[in-house]
Amino acid sequence: MRFAVAKQQGLDETKVAQIDDGHAQSDLPDRLKLALAFADAFFAAGGPPPVELQDALVAEFGDEALVEMAIGLALFHGVAKLLITLGCEPEQMDITELRTPGS
Repeated sequence: MRFAVAKQQGLDETKVAQIDDGHAQSDLPDRLKLALAFADAFFAAGGPPPVELQDALVAEFGDEALVEMAIGLALFHGVAKLLITLGCEPEQMDITELRTPGS
């Protein structure tokens, strides 16, 4: 799934292909790497991210955006787990572009 605004702001399939375990060493923009570091820390569920990461996240995104990102991660993760538990996850998903909520 791709949100239309993300595509308008430069997200393309070349960048999406770099979003994997090696993203920190990729040529993705630093802002995107920082967002991915937040997602990694969120899904690791090892407590709060390191203070250095917290400071960098607040400086780059601000508190409101971080709350929005955390809610988005929690919702997507929760729905994915529900689909897997119910045996409803598709074997393959086509790329779908959706209107960004609130836009």
